Formats: sequence, C-alpha cells, structure tokens
Amino acid sequence: MKTPKILCACALAAFVWGCAPQQPAECTAGSENPVIETIMARRSIRKYKETPVEREKLEQIVRCGINAPNGLNRQPWAVRVVDDAAYIDGITALFKAAQPAQAEDPSFRNMFRNAPAVIFIASPTDGSGQVDCGLLGGNIVLAAQSLGLGTCCLGGPVRFMTSAPEAAPYVERLDLPEGYALLYAIGVGYPDESPEAKPRDEGKVKFID
Repeated sequence: MKTPKILCACALAAFVWGCAPQQPAECTAGSENPVIETIMARRSIRKYKETPVEREKLEQIVRCGINAPNGLNRQPWAVRVVDDAAYIDGITALFKAAQPAQAEDPSFRNMFRNAPAVIFIASPTDGSGQVDCGLLGGNIVLAAQSLGLGTCCLGGPVRFMTSAPEAAPYVERLDLPEGYALLYAIGVGYPDESPEAKPRDEGKVKFID
C-alpha cells in the first residue's frame, strides 16, 4: 500500500496547519496531485454526524499515523483509539459537571467536538518525542481526509483529563506505557459542516538565497 509512504512526506506541514482551517480552495486550482489536493482541502471539523466511524477506517488511518517519520525509528508514541460511546459519554459527564458553561450549547453532545471517535496520542514525560507525535498526527488527519472523514486536533479535553482527579480512571483505562503522558487528541467522524477556508500569511515564508 503506497498511501502511508506518500502521506509521510507531507506530515509535518499537515500537523502545523492541521489544527486550523486550511488554504482556500483556489490554491489548488488546476492541481491533479491527490496528495496536494488532500492537504489543501482539509479543514478542522467541529460538527459531526452521529454516524459511527467504521473500525476498518480507524485502523487504516492509525496505520498511516505510525508510518510517520521519527528520529532513529524510536517511535516515541503511544496511540489509543476510543470509539466506545460509553467511554466518551462517561468522561463527558464529568467534564460537564466540572465546566457546565462549556456544555450550554444545545448542540453539545460530547467534549470532543461531538466526534464519535477519538484518537489519543501520548509521548514520553521527559518531553522527547513531541515532534514525532506531531508528524504522526499529520499523517492521521490527512489519511482521514482522504477517506471522507473529518478531524480536529484537541488540547482542551486532554488538559481536563490530565488535571481533573475524577478523570483519572478514564486515563488509566487507556493503559499508557510507564513514563508516557497524554499529549493531545484527535476527534474523528463524518463531517456535518463545510467550514470556509481562512487565508494563510505567506509573508511568514522566506526563501534564503
């Protein structure tokens, strides 16, 4: 399968851009390169359909994730996929009790932007591996986009899970390796919105001659 190797080449750019809306569609006008089209079409999705994500698709995008480049092939990540509604609803109930204002929106269903599946990424507690985990996430969001799925990189839910004592049992259920801690999460599901692209500041890019 060529897809993971192709996606690896674009992982870093995808992660840097992946947690926010992407370039306008016109940036790809005339492009016939499916990788570039996937990168430019990807948006952060914050509204999802209730349709569950097929386990086969989750397995495929995670496989793409762990094919990301990483220093000396140490693979300093731990990936946990949760598509169990009971888990998501349980931790969400704790979140709502602790931060009721966050759940006042009538469309609120869960703390992961209503995504029916969540991919948790953990890295070593000594701070190493974070760049590698970013590359992994870039592969995941691009692979998901190519399969018709939406994603959103999430930091808030992880901060709650790692700081609220009542959430500890849910972190324990992730069975992370010793010396690892949650770094971020990625909500995954079928999009229920088509957000507009926001422009990027190309002035921040310079070629040095």
